Amino acid sequence: MKLYSKVVIKIGSALITAGGKGLDRAMITAWAEQMANLREQGVDVVLVSSGSIAEGITRLGLKSRPSNISELQATAAVGQMGLVQAYEACFQKHGLNSAQMLLTHADLSNRRRYLNARTTLRTLLEFGTVPVVNENDSVANEEIRFGDNDTLGALVANLIEADLLIILTDQEGLFDANPTDNPGAKLIQRADARDPLLVQYAGPSSGHLGRGGMQTKVSAAQLAARSGTHTVIVSGKTENVITRLVQGEALGSFLEASEGHLAARKQWLAGHMRCAGELSLDAGAVEVLVNKNASLLPIGVKAVSGVFNRGEVVACLAPDGSEVARGLVNYPSDECKQIIGKASNQIPDILGYQDDPELINRENLILMRTG
Repeated sequence: MKLYSKVVIKIGSALITAGGKGLDRAMITAWAEQMANLREQGVDVVLVSSGSIAEGITRLGLKSRPSNISELQATAAVGQMGLVQAYEACFQKHGLNSAQMLLTHADLSNRRRYLNARTTLRTLLEFGTVPVVNENDSVANEEIRFGDNDTLGALVANLIEADLLIILTDQEGLFDANPTDNPGAKLIQRADARDPLLVQYAGPSSGHLGRGGMQTKVSAAQLAARSGTHTVIVSGKTENVITRLVQGEALGSFLEASEGHLAARKQWLAGHMRCAGELSLDAGAVEVLVNKNASLLPIGVKAVSGVFNRGEVVACLAPDGSEVARGLVNYPSDECKQIIGKASNQIPDILGYQDDPELINRENLILMRTG
């Protein structure tokens, strides 16, 4: 019995390349078969696969991962060919079409391009295909890259309003300590994705093939949870792992999304990785946003950072510097600086006009923390 109707599956570099030895075709075959079985049951499946750079390193005979950005881009372009060919061959055995979709941060930070990407993915699912998504490493640079495919998996879950994000890794799941150093470390079998302790448990990245680590997987789970998507971090080597998870079997670490799916615009806001600027709030404004479901008024803002235009995404910071919310701002940065700390009825006298009494309307704002 299936419990989920839309699933995103993310496979990491170390796992798919058997620790950097080249594509593990036996494992790819097994995963593809399980995804084909889900399609037969009517489950929509999107695959987010790392491995293009790792496969490129193998194909080019390089001794280590390049550090030069142009070499990384070229290596990704070579490796992407092998990655796509492997998936295409496996899905064709089951009568399934697959589709390649390469994304950069710019595709999802721009509202129009975000909507285009969402429409394309949803249409591909309606056609019964298995979309294979990867970061467009061959053109991405440090300014536009996602940073890891765990984050990309969470954003894709956001795009299709997935019920479940499955992050397949070479580890059993998330432990409360490093199991390599601590034999007594316990597997976190189930937790609220918003639990701040999870970040402490994750620790720093130690991988050399990809850019992610357990910390990025926890961050991805938190990002997915804002859109109402549950996340499972689990070993991809577990037999029939995908099928068993979708049927509800408890494997790995289940990080629960405690809230339901957001409206489309708020999903986009939740997944926005880089904000155009920042608004520093006083304690009263934070209280109103978090506990009273209210809009952000100029009087509650103490400072403005960055240069931004009306309609861009800005972060709202609490007095301690943490991000409490983000939203679409109603005034450009230069005008915000003039009206912050003032009552809304003073805006016309200060600016000579008034578009909105709020800096950010509640409908265009999403909380990044609760309580």
